[in-house]
Amino acid sequence: MDLNSLRQFLAVARLEHLSRAAEELRIAQPSLSRTIARLEKELGTPLFDRAGRLRLNDAGRLFRDYAERSLGELEAGRRAVAELADEGFGSVRLASETFLTFTGPLAAYKRAHPDVEVELHQAPAADMARRLLTQEVDLCAASQPIPADGLESVQLLDEPVWLVTPPGHPLAGRASVSVPELAGQSFIAAHPGHWQRRLLDRLFAAHDLVPRIVCEGDELSAIAALIQAGLGVGLVPDLARQLAPPGAASWIAVDSPECRRRLTLHWGAGTRLTAAARLMRTTLSSWDWTARPPR
Repeated sequence: MDLNSLRQFLAVARLEHLSRAAEELRIAQPSLSRTIARLEKELGTPLFDRAGRLRLNDAGRLFRDYAERSLGELEAGRRAVAELADEGFGSVRLASETFLTFTGPLAAYKRAHPDVEVELHQAPAADMARRLLTQEVDLCAASQPIPADGLESVQLLDEPVWLVTPPGHPLAGRASVSVPELAGQSFIAAHPGHWQRRLLDRLFAAHDLVPRIVCEGDELSAIAALIQAGLGVGLVPDLARQLAPPGAASWIAVDSPECRRRLTLHWGAGTRLTAAARLMRTTLSSWDWTARPPR
């Protein structure tokens, strides 16, 4: 059982598809199939169910967890030795759904530590726990829960999320609006799985409603721009309001205590973070998120 076999197994386990895993790994599919077969023979049990679509079975899920932790520890050891050899702070790898929120603290961090290499990885929240446990990244910031054992976290921000409409919209100028009043409105929203989309769907589902979505995107800046252009309405967090040009849109409170964004920073429990990662964690957790940034 070698490291390459474990990495190949984890790719197949994550994708549950041999040809896509082979393409990602840039190897031939027959070679990948032989690697998985040898691994199963060595372990003495199948790791996948092969009736129809390839599925990770109970043994496969158990072995996956151990393999992820093992490779993660080896990567942590490699980085610790590199940090010692360089006699410096090392590097830091931060994953987030979007980085618009972090421009202020990241700029401050880089000014204070210009020699530190900062890697930024845009990632969906659903993939963050795996990346942390395998130590592909040091820190993850998410605006929705990441259910997983073996993680520690600190809340960075708790802010209201507003309904934003273009100027001249029938709702523009309202102080607040209820969710049922939004039935039938044309929404500019994020793709399924994004925190903003989950919030929108959750708010409507509480009233047995489904939002009418006319455009889907991933970046909140693009969503806000499309709203300002008059293509629809949408949910936008308070931090974006601080940066919006005055009068470009109407910001309306939603009558629901759940219409908020809670930004949380996560890292692996017991993980030996590099000095650079510890400094990044301190910078983000102590940042004044309520301060209005300069335009």
